[in-house]
Amino acid sequence: MERSIEASPYNWPHDGSFGPESTALVIIDMQKDFCSPEGYMGYQGYDISASREIIPRLQNLLAVFREKGFTIYHTREGHRPDLSTLSSREAARSRNNASGLGIGDPGPLGRLLVRGEAGHDIIPELTPLENENIIDKPGRSAFQHTDFKLLLSIKGIKNLILCGVTTDVCVASTMRDANDNNFDCVVVEDATAAAEPELHKGAIEMVKSEGGIFGAVTSTEKILAALGVKAANTNATN
Repeated sequence: MERSIEASPYNWPHDGSFGPESTALVIIDMQKDFCSPEGYMGYQGYDISASREIIPRLQNLLAVFREKGFTIYHTREGHRPDLSTLSSREAARSRNNASGLGIGDPGPLGRLLVRGEAGHDIIPELTPLENENIIDKPGRSAFQHTDFKLLLSIKGIKNLILCGVTTDVCVASTMRDANDNNFDCVVVEDATAAAEPELHKGAIEMVKSEGGIFGAVTSTEKILAALGVKAANTNATN
């Protein structure tokens, strides 16, 4: 029996194969460095309010997908403590901001975007369970320099539900690579966020262009409806 989620510009997945055996929930980079005022983004002066606002919706999705037996992946962006995974260009780029601080520099939650530091951890509201894989990546896409594709292939996963931060960078990069690796992707518009509203909107519109060039776009409510669950009240987290 075919099963799909209401989405735009096509009901997703395209072949009606939505289910625990073929579909995974991927929560991207909901780390303290991106979602805490003391983390990498906040410390550099970026607005993290949108990233905080999506937390209740992500909690709702996570609880339901766990209950329904779906495979769940979490990703974290960060570098080795010796910064051997950090290129000179990326080091310079990360310091091109008003604070002058970037990857590897000390911050309130430890060295910024460095594995093993407090800021690198996923926020406590979304702590992974022991059976949920964490993909540690040195860059934007979860497919680059990781074993993510191998894990998906072994599980027989072909459909990815993408959410987290930021819509225009790590979510978009992961979605593009997934598309090129023949995964059918849907991005959850109200469970993703960017530092600036126009960047979020632009990234979402790009997905839907050309009949769904990178996949489809849906909402938390529509996903839960497909699972026979009513969306909970998702007021913003303080």
